Amino acid sequence: MKLFNLIKSFRNDEDGAVTVDWVVLTAAIVGLGIAVLAAVSGGVEDLSTDISNQLLSQEITTSF
Repeated sequence: MKLFNLIKSFRNDEDGAVTVDWVVLTAAIVGLGIAVLAAVSGGVEDLSTDISNQLLSQEITTSF
């Protein structure tokens, strides 16, 4: 009988369910962040190259 009570107690225990929920939500957020980073990184690199080229092509004139 003691074994059956232990199994019943284990089956009804919900302490680990909250931990599993947090792990799944955290993994989803991290995965979403990685997906956004992959989608945006190419555009950011192109934009930084364009800005660099524009700044390098500028001439500074002085009239003293």
